[in-house]
Amino acid sequence: MSHVQLTDVQTLRERARQHVENGAVTEGYTADRETVLRLLNEALATELVCNLRYRRHYHMASGLKASVAADEFLEHAEQELEHADRLAERIVQLGGAPDFNPEGLTRRSHAQYVEGANLREMIVENLVAERIAIDSYREIIQYLGEHDPTTRRIFEDILAQEEEHADDMASLLDGLG
Repeated sequence: MSHVQLTDVQTLRERARQHVENGAVTEGYTADRETVLRLLNEALATELVCNLRYRRHYHMASGLKASVAADEFLEHAEQELEHADRLAERIVQLGGAPDFNPEGLTRRSHAQYVEGANLREMIVENLVAERIAIDSYREIIQYLGEHDPTTRRIFEDILAQEEEHADDMASLLDGLG
């Protein structure tokens, strides 16, 4: 078991008063803040692109099995937007600015925006995007390690939901036969 030396209360109090304008970013924050902000903004772009793609697919889904798929697309679109809000909130906490600018959104996103010509293609494109997000977020979690546990936990929560989304898409694809 590693022995962690706890800082005495007086020192904690004194440090908290220094650079108070930095808000949540204290002296104990050991991550490279600029890199973390870039990764958060890339993830924000990814979530926004996924929201838009799922929303389009919700409106465009047609065919016999489309209503079940459309319901999943809409649910996932809403969840991707919730992820975007959590990421934007964290960016602000770290003293950054969330980049919602639609210009360059797909360039900043890890996932692509592919419309899909039919229900099967839509499901495949959503599954591919989820798989990209899963690998990307897993790497970000490993990169963050113990340097930024709050951001890491946010990514862990989002990762778990992206894995559920991938499973949902794989099930829909399987259901098409």
